[in-house]
Amino acid sequence: MISSSKFGQRGLTFFSLLFVGGLVAVTGVIAAQVVPTVIEYQTILKAVNKAKEGNTVPEVRMIFDRAASIDAISSITAKDLDVTKENDKVVVSFAYEREFKLVGPAYLTLKYSGNSN
Repeated sequence: MISSSKFGQRGLTFFSLLFVGGLVAVTGVIAAQVVPTVIEYQTILKAVNKAKEGNTVPEVRMIFDRAASIDAISSITAKDLDVTKENDKVVVSFAYEREFKLVGPAYLTLKYSGNSN
């Protein structure tokens, strides 16, 4: 007599395990490239908020350059900053792109922008 179980087999087949593993690996590789740029973006925001304490454009750029050399910011320079005044407050804004080659002709482009509060 063949006994039947109430519970069927559960789990992943070998091919589905390879597929899930591949997806996790690809996601990990992309995350390993994106996370440092997000950290650098946060550092740039911090430097821009310090730089807004300057009263003139050269002073703002000098404060940013000092912070950029300390924090090793390489994506933008002080020349890339837009310095304006709104209601007698200095507003510093920036925008830049980072591009990563994925596979063949595929690229991942990240666009960052921000301004001082």
